[in-house]
Amino acid sequence: MKKILCFVLAAAMALSLAACGNGSNGNASDGNTIKVGVIANTTGDSSQYGIAVSQGAKLYIKQLNEEGGINGKQIEVVEYDDKGATADAVNAYERMKSDGVTAVIGAVLTNTTLAVADKTYEDNMPQITASATAASVTVLDPTDENSDIRTNVFRACFIDPFQGEKMAEYAQKLGATKCAVLYDSGNDYAKGVGDAFAAKCEELGIECTIEGYATGDKDFKAQLTNIKASGAEYIMCPNYLEDVGLIVRQAREQGITAGFLGGDGWSGVTAYASAEDLEGSYFCSGYALGSNAEFEEAYAAEYKEAPKQMFEALGYDAALLMCNALKSAEEQGLEAGSDEYKQAVIDAMKATNGLEGVTGTFSFDDQNNPIKSASILQIQGGEEVFVENF
Repeated sequence: MKKILCFVLAAAMALSLAACGNGSNGNASDGNTIKVGVIANTTGDSSQYGIAVSQGAKLYIKQLNEEGGINGKQIEVVEYDDKGATADAVNAYERMKSDGVTAVIGAVLTNTTLAVADKTYEDNMPQITASATAASVTVLDPTDENSDIRTNVFRACFIDPFQGEKMAEYAQKLGATKCAVLYDSGNDYAKGVGDAFAAKCEELGIECTIEGYATGDKDFKAQLTNIKASGAEYIMCPNYLEDVGLIVRQAREQGITAGFLGGDGWSGVTAYASAEDLEGSYFCSGYALGSNAEFEEAYAAEYKEAPKQMFEALGYDAALLMCNALKSAEEQGLEAGSDEYKQAVIDAMKATNGLEGVTGTFSFDDQNNPIKSASILQIQGGEEVFVENF
């Protein structure tokens, strides 16, 4: 009996030590692997974005590992689903730290990415988001030109003000004199794009009506009535896909014939509204489907279906950028997970210059935003058709 008891106690101690070894000071590398975290909303609302980003990122990492990894080490992905909720995103990051990650790819949505960025900034943890477009992801206060920069946080996508301004300029190119904005006023992404669009319209001499709604609303008839009365020729609708589908359908039911404009959140919109209702709509995107056959064929081979939107490609590029920076830290012989290692990764990311990705050639500005053009797409016959880089 004593022998059995001693054995049980010994086993319990071993398990306790093992748990401590995988705690807040967990190893970022066991000598043969480098742990990289992926935070994505793969379930819940808007999971189509999270799944796409996650699969794109993991495809790049798989390809890299098959080519020998980094410095002979394999990249080990530590992934958690944040369900699109800020609390879950923060918990995911804290668990990743316990798992010993040395860099983070994610999150996907703007609100969850901001929540994680607050934490990674405190830890100086290298972070890149494929898709969170709010200016505040990398700049603590975008309204203050002297605001501190989250020097550890980068993105593969362009920012909300950029695409809002681009679409206002494109509306001018289309000959618009009156426009409207209809957005979820409680969503950082939608408001950021919409406000930038409206401000640029004012600068360009385009009359612009702004209508907002609360998150979760399903009836937009009142806002659309006001927009119809304004005589808007184009309606900027910088919202997530489910809302876009409802808004476009209700607009057509009210007899509104104005064209619709969108931001990069429109990628995949043809699954949420009819081809007839969407016909002629324009939106800007970080990637045009069909523009990189090698990537799309590899993605289809891995996941048994072709990419559906830009987010798969942006996830792929986010992983490429992070792993390229990890190479620099590895080449310096630094210990994965150490403060020196993390800083070396951040410095290498900042120094990125002319790195060729799927969605463009990457360099970063002084606020850690990528310098690249936007693709303008139009809905034609239910298809997202590339028009031009603008």
